[in-house]
Amino acid sequence: MTHKIKNISTKILSDNWYVLRKITFDFQQKNGTWLTQSREAYDRGDGAVILLYNNESKTVILTRQFRMPTYLNNNPDGMLLEACAGLLDADNPEDCIRKETQEETGYQINEVEKIFEVYMSPGSVTEILHFFVAKYSKEQKLNEGGGVKDEEEIEVLELDFKDSLKMIKSGEIKDAKTIMLLQYAQINNLINI
Repeated sequence: MTHKIKNISTKILSDNWYVLRKITFDFQQKNGTWLTQSREAYDRGDGAVILLYNNESKTVILTRQFRMPTYLNNNPDGMLLEACAGLLDADNPEDCIRKETQEETGYQINEVEKIFEVYMSPGSVTEILHFFVAKYSKEQKLNEGGGVKDEEEIEVLELDFKDSLKMIKSGEIKDAKTIMLLQYAQINNLINI
């Protein structure tokens, strides 16, 4: 049975940084009865994320930056190790990830491969995240990266691929998109180890 939804009403709870809405609606259950439900949905736009990898040196590029929600949820310093990512804004996913890669990591990449797109937290966030991988080399490094001045402070890290996989198990890497990309690289043998 296809579920049906009717009588949708929306109330904006916050439009401070992004938009938080309360949605009230009637949802038809499998037995045909209608149930009124309310949900909150946070709309921050869609995004893109990339894993930069080098098969010769057996390394990946990750970033470390402060993430307030992790700090609020018992991450002592709020710093999170993650793959380069950003919101699409008005860009298409490929243009966005090339721009974010240069801003955050300092690498200018040309060839990117889109591997999939994912709803990261579909119970409360509308965002679809577009996942990419790309090879990098030392010659592609234009600057030190670090993000947009006066908006972000991003540390760029070049890590041994095997070590990055161990960091998932140890809990040093707790970011879902980064774990997904590292495991994709491992499963698909992007880096021969």
